[in-house]
Formats: sequence, C-alpha cells, structure tokens
Amino acid sequence: MTENELSYAIRGCIFNVYNNLGPGLLESSYETALIYELSKIGLKHSRQVGLPMWYESVKMDIGYRLDILVENKIIIELKSVEYILDVHHKQLITYLKLSNLRLGLLVNFNSDNIAKSIFRKVNNL
Repeated sequence: MTENELSYAIRGCIFNVYNNLGPGLLESSYETALIYELSKIGLKHSRQVGLPMWYESVKMDIGYRLDILVENKIIIELKSVEYILDVHHKQLITYLKLSNLRLGLLVNFNSDNIAKSIFRKVNNL
C-alpha cells in the first residue's frame, strides 16, 4: 500500500476509536484502542518506537519515541489536549526528518470534531 492508501485506512481506524470512546480520555487509552483497530484491518504496526537522533556522525539514543509506526511508513502522533500547538506540528515534522519517513498524522482526540483534529504532515512526499 502507498502512504496515501494507508493514510485513508488509518483515518477510518481513528474515526472508529473516536466514535466509540469520544473525547476526554488519556492519550494511552486512544493509543491502545487505535492499535486494536489497526490490528483488526491487518496493518503492521509498532508502538512507542525508539527514534535515535544523529548529530554530526554520532548516533544518540536520547529517548524520543514515536507513538505508533504503521507499516514502517507512517508515524501517528497522538494527543489528548485542549489545543494543538505549533510545537506539536513541529515535533511530528522533526520526527519525520529524523526517521526519513514521508508521512505522519497528528491526531488530537480531545476534540468535538475529530475530522478537524487530524493533521497530515509530509516530508518530501
């Protein structure tokens, strides 16, 4: 599947989680439910994936973690906050650059309208 096809399938999973749980829970609740939904449709995924940082030519394992990595192609960064801030967008863009991946989804489940709370971020896509 291409990144765009995967993104469409992932969005469906996000909507299922939101429709079942609604807003106001902890991020970990949404992560667990989303992992379940991804599994149901057969998408390969990993959660809390370590992301090293390279500085000059030195690999530094400093504890960055991707919330969910789908098919080794798409990063899903989950939030359950009152407002998505610029720093949340920048965080995902930086994760895309560090990982050399091309597509990420920033999702805020603490929202009245989940459709307006999924942000697509690209890195040379």
